[in-house]
Amino acid sequence: MTLTPKEQALLKDLKGQEKLCWEKYDKYSTDACSDELKNMFSEMANTERSHYDSITQMLSGTVPQMPTGLSGENNHWCRKVDYRDEMSKNIDKFLCTDMLASEKHASSLYDVSVFEFTDPNARKALNHIQAEEQQHGEKLWAYMNANGLYE
Repeated sequence: MTLTPKEQALLKDLKGQEKLCWEKYDKYSTDACSDELKNMFSEMANTERSHYDSITQMLSGTVPQMPTGLSGENNHWCRKVDYRDEMSKNIDKFLCTDMLASEKHASSLYDVSVFEFTDPNARKALNHIQAEEQQHGEKLWAYMNANGLYE
């Protein structure tokens, strides 16, 4: 695949966003107060690393092969957590709110990119990654909603 200058610029933006997301998820997996959130953040960091690798592959001119389904499709992050204190709950609320905003931003970057790419296989790959970003947002919202963290 030969990339246009605009496609290259979009991929560089996406690569930076993916790196930021997985680094934040890694950090937040240690900062989170609930074990459930630590595990969710760790799982999402791994998916973001995979996205980063896919974008890197695309920058080299190769469209990666995407799986047929979404990673971690079951949404088991809806359990209510018994927080030991209000401070712990507020820490997790901040982390979730920040990552939800990050996922919204990433998804919007993918939305623009899907429309800008000329190669249909590249558009499909970007669309698949965008769907996983939206799935992350759904998981974050479900966790926040179940625990009274979403306003």
